[in-house]
Amino acid sequence: MANVSIRDVRKSFGPVSIIKGVNVDIEDGEFVILVGPSGCGKSTLLRMIAGLEDISGGEIRIGPRVVNDVPPKDRDIAMVFQSYALYPHMTVAENMAFSLKLKGTPQAEQKKRVADAAASLGLTPLLDRYPRQLSGGQRQRVAMGRAIVRDPQVFLFDEPLSNLDAKLRVAMRAEIKELHQRLKTTTVYVTHDQIEAMTMADKIVVMHDGVVEQIGAPLELYDRPANRFVAGFIGSPSMNFIDGYLDAGGLALPSGTVLPLDVRPAISAGTKLTYGIRPEHLQLAAVGTPGAIPATVSVIEPTGADTTLIAKAEGGNVTVVLRERFHLKPGEAIALKPASSQAHLFDDAGVRVAST
Repeated sequence: MANVSIRDVRKSFGPVSIIKGVNVDIEDGEFVILVGPSGCGKSTLLRMIAGLEDISGGEIRIGPRVVNDVPPKDRDIAMVFQSYALYPHMTVAENMAFSLKLKGTPQAEQKKRVADAAASLGLTPLLDRYPRQLSGGQRQRVAMGRAIVRDPQVFLFDEPLSNLDAKLRVAMRAEIKELHQRLKTTTVYVTHDQIEAMTMADKIVVMHDGVVEQIGAPLELYDRPANRFVAGFIGSPSMNFIDGYLDAGGLALPSGTVLPLDVRPAISAGTKLTYGIRPEHLQLAAVGTPGAIPATVSVIEPTGADTTLIAKAEGGNVTVVLRERFHLKPGEAIALKPASSQAHLFDDAGVRVAST
């Protein structure tokens, strides 16, 4: 195992800058997830760690060694790709042992490593099957097993669950997390799915347009987002944003509704701000309740455990997650009372200026 240090790393394709000076420290044994929308540079950064992309600037260390110019095969890493990339003419056991065979590992050691990895992944009964005889989840476990047998310093995962159905993705999330808890190998995992990031990571790196927006533990990012982008990206359904301006009573909306603030930022009255509140921190209130947002029911989405309500309010749609079952109809007038202790304020640049 080893730590990974990324220092002012840059990547350009001709005049187009993709990675714009990224700094990340990944501790030995840590599970770090790079997350962000498509095109933000997360997979490019992972490929630079693996040595599959050249670095335009900066430095990457794996352990004490700078690996900028080290070939991928000599970096002591193992990568699991989005596609399973299994050899169709080889059995599960042969697929898992192939990298060891290329390295000249003694056959007895190959068999032991394959047997140990297969046991940890529940693949022992499948060792004699071919990839075409496996389900999607089983194939992904074989791809993981092929990485595990190498006993690398660092595991790299590039959106490994994207090709699986929703139910299988949930199961595989738990399997990968449980595997990391047993092996304690440093892991860097790329996904665009913030639910994967929240449920699996020790630390999340949120990327956008080639830069790091925020680094922190999952709940730290959820509770204390550094800016509007992180606030809107982390959490499902995403945070609601309502524009207003600061006045003596709180945040005033154009309609005249004033939303109370538990913490008042040290800025002058009249400043334009954006009020951020998560869907689960809104409650139904009687129409006309002071400090409640007037709205009209637009869409009702019952999920069983809770109900997601989309309502039209000033400035656009507002999403609410209700734990209780209310008998509401589209077009019905309602009022939404925010929990002021859970509110966030963002300035014109999108930076969080105050939250509790």
